[in-house]
Amino acid sequence: MKTDPLALQLPVAQDLYLRKASPADATALYDIIDRDREYLREWLPFIDFSQSAADTEAFLTYVSTNKSELVFNIVHEEKVAGLIGLKGIDTLNKKLEIGYWLAQDKQGKDIMRRCCHTLLRFVFEKLQMNRVELRVGVGNMRSSRIPEKLGFTFEGIQRQGELLNGSFHDLQVYSLLRSEFKR
Repeated sequence: MKTDPLALQLPVAQDLYLRKASPADATALYDIIDRDREYLREWLPFIDFSQSAADTEAFLTYVSTNKSELVFNIVHEEKVAGLIGLKGIDTLNKKLEIGYWLAQDKQGKDIMRRCCHTLLRFVFEKLQMNRVELRVGVGNMRSSRIPEKLGFTFEGIQRQGELLNGSFHDLQVYSLLRSEFKR
């Protein structure tokens, strides 16, 4: 029997798991966005468009019906701590991109690396993908350490790949192939 991605919960550690996000999670996620707005907006272009729980709910409604995206809450110590998701899911070419963000008070605890590792195992083993990309804003050292620790290959710079706070910014592009993944 195949795993139903619509009812997913992926264990990461005793106090950490990924749970498929739904519109019902909007308030918890928006509260983090609003509380950590200045911190998150340094690297995340969507922050300025998230002005209410209704905005977050609209995003979660969209991704819950879009077959090319699959988004999970990061749940740490039984509280939502951020999001991690698959975007641009291309089943024909067996590739996708991972994106993520984490609450400021959860930084520095190896949460995101562990969540990425769990999601990679799901992507390669259950979804049978061959390639995963991860893009990080140039200068975002904390985030760029994650693909480096997970064995991704740095492919280069996507020039002006993201509009962030009114200016275009370059992105570091990393990739990992199924054959390179260390379980």
